[in-house]
Amino acid sequence: MKNPVIIKSFQNGLSIYLDDEISFAELIEEIAFKFRESAHFFKDASMVVSFEGRELSDQEERQIVNTITANSQLNVVCIMGKNEETNKNYVKALQKLSYHQQAMENAGQFYKGTLKDGQMLETENSVIVLGDVYPGASIVSNKDIVILGGLYGQAYAGVGGDDGHFVVALEMSPEKLKIGDFKYKSSEKQSKWSIKPKIQPKIAFVKDGRVIIEPITKELLNELPV
Repeated sequence: MKNPVIIKSFQNGLSIYLDDEISFAELIEEIAFKFRESAHFFKDASMVVSFEGRELSDQEERQIVNTITANSQLNVVCIMGKNEETNKNYVKALQKLSYHQQAMENAGQFYKGTLKDGQMLETENSVIVLGDVYPGASIVSNKDIVILGGLYGQAYAGVGGDDGHFVVALEMSPEKLKIGDFKYKSSEKQSKWSIKPKIQPKIAFVKDGRVIIEPITKELLNELPV
C-alpha cells in the first residue's frame, strides 16, 4: 500500500504529495499523523508549502493548512501554486527577506488572492499577499507588507505612524505608497501598468525622512534601519 502523504523539503519550503484515491477525511487524518510525528523536526519554522498529486479546492487547502498548524508549530507563510517560474520568484523573494524574517513571524498572517479595483485589505499585523494588488485596490497594515506579486495599487505600512517598517513587492509600480507619515514621491509618471518581462523584487523603506524604493540585495537588507 502506497504512502498517502509524502513530505519532501526544499529550501524555505515543503512539497506535500497527497494521494487522490482516498477520501478527504482519511487524508486529513494522515496529514495530522504525519505532522505530529515530525513536529520536533520542523519546530517553529516558517515555510511555504505546495500540494501535489491531488486537486484541491480553496476550502480544502485551508483545512489542510489548519491541520498542519494544529499538529505542529510550523508557521505556513503561503501556499505555492503550480506555475514554476512564479514559484521560483516567490522563493527568491522569501530567501532575500530572510534577514528580516523575525519581524514577519510575529504576525503569521497571509492573504491568498488578487486585490482588485475597489477592494481593501486592512490589518493590524504584518501581512504577506500571495497575488497582485491592482490599480484602485489598497492594502493597509500597522506593520510590514510583503506582496508576492505586483503592487500596482496603494500600500500603506506603519499606519500608526511608525516609519520603521517596509513594503516589498516582486513588481513595484504603486499608485500611492506610504510608510508611517512619509509618502513616496515618484520621479516618473506612468500612463499604464503592466508586468515587466523580468521581475525585479524591490523594497520600499524610509531613509533620511523620505520613502525610497530599491532592488533587494543582501547588502541592502543588512543596512536597513528596520
